[in-house]
Amino acid sequence: MPHASRRARLAAELPEHGATAILVTWPVNVRYLTGLSSSNAAVLVDSSGEAVLATDSRYIETARRRCPDVELIVSRDVAGVLAARAGGSPGGLLVEADHMPVSLFTALGGAERVTPVSGLVESVRRVKDEGEIESLRRACAITDEAFSLVIGRIRPGVTEREIARWLEFRMMELGAEKPAFDSIVASGPNGSIPHHSPSDRQIETGDLVTMDFGALFEGYHADMTRTVAVGEPAGWQRDLYELVRQAQRAGRHALRPGAAAREVDAAARDLITEAGHGEHFEHGLGHGVGLEIHELPFLGPDKTGRLEDRVPITVEPGVYLPGRGGVRIEDTLVTRDDGPELLTLTTKELLVL
Repeated sequence: MPHASRRARLAAELPEHGATAILVTWPVNVRYLTGLSSSNAAVLVDSSGEAVLATDSRYIETARRRCPDVELIVSRDVAGVLAARAGGSPGGLLVEADHMPVSLFTALGGAERVTPVSGLVESVRRVKDEGEIESLRRACAITDEAFSLVIGRIRPGVTEREIARWLEFRMMELGAEKPAFDSIVASGPNGSIPHHSPSDRQIETGDLVTMDFGALFEGYHADMTRTVAVGEPAGWQRDLYELVRQAQRAGRHALRPGAAAREVDAAARDLITEAGHGEHFEHGLGHGVGLEIHELPFLGPDKTGRLEDRVPITVEPGVYLPGRGGVRIEDTLVTRDDGPELLTLTTKELLVL
């Protein structure tokens, strides 16, 4: 089963930290390692890859169905019962520093009994198995199709909020569990706000409209952004769109196993900077996607590390002109040894509606 191989990869990291086991309490990481989605569960993984899963009575039947290869314990105090089960020498049990509340850390004995570690499970999650990639592929296909069904309804007079609602309805109608995140629809001058919340502003002729949205399928998050023109675009709008399109293409082509995160970012950012818009592109070029919408790795001028094979990641440059509007183009891709696999397939040519 894929969860056993994931636990084995995590177990292989424990000796480097001088640990005999790790107590995982973050729900996303528990799901990754066991298959159980729960608001109250934890899993103990030892250095051999063996696991004990604790959850309360509300989820135990689901756990029996979905997690047949792990030992189960029924308890409300999921972390406490597993910490007691671990026993061992002081400090030999790792806990998730990024997610464990101070109150729980203290209850487990603090630094005298457990050792906080940052991002260990997340680093294992970074490289996806083919089953995970297939779920992402399905999520992206739903996202593409929803866009194709909504694009014909965008015209002067409809609101940003209506477009967001149409996209989200279509994604769920096509099989998404729900939207992967709160959809962004930014029209006209609102396009200069990268994470604008859809408003009741009506679309006007001459607007650029940026839509950032995605479907959630089997727990995996798609992420795509497209910018369209309503009515014949002005010269500056076409120029801006073409600049971002070329930058996005350069970023996509730079994705490969072994590439440095900051070098991939630079492939796109340098084009925008050379065109005089460096100050109008201040966010990172992209981020990993999977069981969370933003996860390792991250692409940016200050990011470290190198990409590996089978890493789903976004490439999303944008240029934002205050008071005028903006353009962002984003795809979800997977790094491959023979070149990146594009999961979001909607055209990146400027659509004029």
